[in-house]
Amino acid sequence: MKPETTAEENQDEREESKGCLECCIKCLGGVPYASLVATILCFSGVALFCGCGHVALTGTVTMVENHFSRITSDHATLTDVVQILQYIIYGIACFFFLYGIILLAEGFYTTSAVKEMHSEFKTTVCGRCISAMFVFLTYILGLGWLGIFGFSAVPVFLFYNMWTTCGAMKSPIANLTSVDNICVDVRQYGIIPWNATPGKACGSTLSDICNTSEFYLSYHLYIVACAGAGATVIALIHYLMILAANWAYLKGLCQQTHAYQDIKTRDDQELQDVQSRSKEGLNSSYS
Repeated sequence: MKPETTAEENQDEREESKGCLECCIKCLGGVPYASLVATILCFSGVALFCGCGHVALTGTVTMVENHFSRITSDHATLTDVVQILQYIIYGIACFFFLYGIILLAEGFYTTSAVKEMHSEFKTTVCGRCISAMFVFLTYILGLGWLGIFGFSAVPVFLFYNMWTTCGAMKSPIANLTSVDNICVDVRQYGIIPWNATPGKACGSTLSDICNTSEFYLSYHLYIVACAGAGATVIALIHYLMILAANWAYLKGLCQQTHAYQDIKTRDDQELQDVQSRSKEGLNSSYS
């Protein structure tokens, strides 16, 4: 009896393992991989932009306070603007964390609808309207992030000019003239007012600023933040294509469902007519 019992147990284990394998394959088949990739890219881009941008803004204010504006009232506006931008960064991070999860859930919903096209799964008008709303909202957010991407390139350009100026002082051509004549004036960029003192840095002072940790870290963090904004734009474009395709799938599924319901209704009606005629024929034959 023991060998038979062991064989039965092994067979049960094989069936159970096979059932788990089929279940796992089914679950993996229902994962919206396109939406998952777009969500990971969106989260990564937003995290890079928000995290690096926040630290870079703080470093910029520190650098301006230490080297370009020694009077608090001269850079008070800059400090207020940076604080507002940092609060906006907090809001962007929270909003896109929730929005990415919602779009991923919408991807799961649409994938399930397409996979179960001929089952009892039904798409409602409300579901299609929500999908269309996500398409419109993602399009608007994509345009907004294009603006953010362009805006994030501005500090990269300013820091690059300053970095290039510092590099020019080290070249052999700079030795032909006085190094003190090479300056960077941040007042011309509107960062601080024209009456701010000193407002500019020249020669060795400028070279020392370029060697500070605030400048080096802020410059590279702005580059990473700009790259994060670009990645977010790509993610939103990816989302937009996915949402448009999902909306088309839902619309086609709804039309197929209506056609299937009409055919089923006609078949049921014809079956009822045949049954009623057969009953009438039986009754007439008995009478």
